[in-house]
Amino acid sequence: MILRLIKIALVALVIAGLIWGCARAPQRKPDEPVPGAPKEEPTISLYIKERDIKKNIKLEEYLAGVVAAEMEPTWPENALAAQAILARTFTMENIQAGRVRKLHGTDASTDIEEFQAYDPSRINDKVLRAVASTRGQVITYRGDYVKGWFSACDGGISATAEEGLAYTKEPTPYIKAGARDGCLEVTVPENRHWSVTIPLEQVRAAVREISGQDPGNINTVEIVERGPSGRATRIQVGSATVGGPDLRLALGSDKVRSTLISSARIEGYNLVLEGKGFGHGVGLCQWGANKMASEGKSPQEIIKFYYQDVDIQKLWD
Repeated sequence: MILRLIKIALVALVIAGLIWGCARAPQRKPDEPVPGAPKEEPTISLYIKERDIKKNIKLEEYLAGVVAAEMEPTWPENALAAQAILARTFTMENIQAGRVRKLHGTDASTDIEEFQAYDPSRINDKVLRAVASTRGQVITYRGDYVKGWFSACDGGISATAEEGLAYTKEPTPYIKAGARDGCLEVTVPENRHWSVTIPLEQVRAAVREISGQDPGNINTVEIVERGPSGRATRIQVGSATVGGPDLRLALGSDKVRSTLISSARIEGYNLVLEGKGFGHGVGLCQWGANKMASEGKSPQEIIKFYYQDVDIQKLWD
């Protein structure tokens, strides 16, 4: 009996110690501003590929052209606003890294292979309100800008950066993988199910380009590895094995709409792929954002559905 009372007393002391320790533990503070981040809206330099000129433009004005180009401008305002926060983050993170400056000596570019889409002719009042309502807001994780990734339709489930983009340069713990957003309920039919037929000679050339290996005569194709969301991460084509994201890009991301591939087979002299979704599936899903905005979710709630443990900071008024 005495031993039992001693044990109970010890347990009580341990619990009391844990409670006291938790009470004294420092609370997580909001992230400090990103080092070097502007406190006032900057004017940025923009390389306009279509006209081969450079111009200076206020950042928020530039963003309106980006949001209008990257998302359907008639969509719900909160979806456009979520896109604005992402686009602003993407812009600031890339300016900080100096990626376009190395190419053109400017902060940004209208070349979608280098930066973001940009089309001021599509700007409407909804886009202007969406950008204005999120003015200065960016997404940060532990004091740094996040990678502002997004895709058109994640096929109903989001991917890690490694799975969807083969990105391993640095950890991206803020990307919420496996988020189920129900986007297939609202998206267009070609995102619910797509099929593409690609000549084997084109496939063979793509594999050589990616891997430096000649797969030989392609008689078989097999998905040999899938990621957590079910995306094809390794695909054996003939005698060669290549990354799913790499093969998608080499064959054309407009044709192979995603790596959520349900069927891969050889038919005659062609590779036939079937799947769902459109894009890499990492970060925000635009059709998912559309659905959530229609349900009354705020831009910040939409962002935090796809990005975890992040802060949304306001850099300038």
